[in-house]
Amino acid sequence: MPREELDRIDGKILAELQNDARQSNVDLAKRVGLSPSPCLARVRALEKSGVIDRYVALVNPDRVGLGVSVFIQVTLERQVERALEAFESRMHAFPEVMECYLMTGDSDYLVRILVRDNAEVERFIVQKISTIEGVANIKSSFALKQVKYKTEISMAS
Repeated sequence: MPREELDRIDGKILAELQNDARQSNVDLAKRVGLSPSPCLARVRALEKSGVIDRYVALVNPDRVGLGVSVFIQVTLERQVERALEAFESRMHAFPEVMECYLMTGDSDYLVRILVRDNAEVERFIVQKISTIEGVANIKSSFALKQVKYKTEISMAS
């Protein structure tokens, strides 16, 4: 996918929206130094080009009872296209999977799940991941404390 060329104003718009996507267009325009109409046109162009992918609400996992964050390294028997596609398809189907990355290094995938307790971790590993054809090795690590978490992408030049 080609990289979008963004100017300083686009960068300001993106920084502001990442901080507060619920602000009005009038407030956004003031913060970035534009009048409302050109500001809205720029936002719409950023949405249309895919630079702005979607708008979301960030939920505090602890407040909804999902305080256990676990990173799971998965190694496949063979890294062939069919096995990769099958594994990735299954990851999309599991609601507790928050992130899944195809990796270089010691494991093929790094998966992060959010669950309520250790019993759910066990169920996920035993009943879900270990039943996927081609999975050879599973290693899990519990996150003890979240030191840094951010969703904003730096728009600094």
